[in-house]
Amino acid sequence: MTEANPNLIPFQSKRGEALRGKMIPLAKIKPCLDANYLVQGWLGAGGLSVLYGPSNSGKTFVAVDLAAHIASGTPWRGHKIKPGPVVYVAAEGGGGIRNRISAIRQAAPDLLAGADFSLLPTNLDLHQSGDAMALCEAMPTERAALVVIDTMARCMGSGDENSARDVAQFVINLDAIRERTGAHVLVVHHSGKNAEAGARGSSALRAAVDTEIAISEGQISCAKQRDMEMPDRLFFSLETVTLGTDQDGDPVHSAVVVPAEAPKVKPKPLNGQAEVAMQALRDAIREHGETLSGSDYPHNRKCVPVSVWRQAIELHGLTDGESDSAKRAAFHRAKKKLIDLNEIRMFAGHVWSVRDEG
Repeated sequence: MTEANPNLIPFQSKRGEALRGKMIPLAKIKPCLDANYLVQGWLGAGGLSVLYGPSNSGKTFVAVDLAAHIASGTPWRGHKIKPGPVVYVAAEGGGGIRNRISAIRQAAPDLLAGADFSLLPTNLDLHQSGDAMALCEAMPTERAALVVIDTMARCMGSGDENSARDVAQFVINLDAIRERTGAHVLVVHHSGKNAEAGARGSSALRAAVDTEIAISEGQISCAKQRDMEMPDRLFFSLETVTLGTDQDGDPVHSAVVVPAEAPKVKPKPLNGQAEVAMQALRDAIREHGETLSGSDYPHNRKCVPVSVWRQAIELHGLTDGESDSAKRAAFHRAKKKLIDLNEIRMFAGHVWSVRDEG
């Protein structure tokens, strides 16, 4: 007969028994080497995320595009996908969401061909627990890869998104959906008046989610990643798709997300001593510049010796100081700023402008 362990407290509930069954002794804790992702680098399988942005930023277009790739198992912007059923709860936008899905089917007919994608065009009350379980029961499959809640504001019922208590209850119900279906739950949400401050409302949402995705001005960026490395930003544009004509014979349009190049960053205008030093360099290059051979020099830019640049700077009057030390200090400050701003490069006693002259 085996004696009971005197250190173990007798079970008082089924919950206690279940929790003890999940305990892992130290000796049995092993590293998790397999990447448990839904979208490699972006979304974890069975996790919780929020995708937010200001109005008209394209956040629903991005959410639909992401959901379509997951449903079809097609890599998303070069990131691997673990495919599975998708349920998209469209509580905001009316017929717009149907048009956006139709636009994808028209622009990329192979993407959703045979995909397990279901649309639920209604609002839910996920502040209360009833609709969370009702959603799980209504889903066409018991398990899912992704459930999208679009938007949080339309699925909060009587809850207040600024209340930490109400948001916590909302998250509890999202967790119930995740546990019941195994799905990653992605919440589409609005950003606040200051978009850089993140998603609107209580910070309890940010604390709860595994991933935050920010949509702004044609950019998709990761603002938080709990268990994965932060991915690089993605850039996109919206391409118009004509779906047909309405009852008046006018064309009906929607759009699809297409990859885009990173926008060129306009250089900040120079001022003060940096502006004077840069103008002196342009003048020196114009009068004395020459193209130098060797891989360390630009093949399409003229260079001048740093000493020639310094002489030109003195002619331009970089500083009011008359002492040599004051002139040296002013030169080094201006040079450092121009290097930091990526306006100039230097090598072996020569200097050149990174940008075209003027």
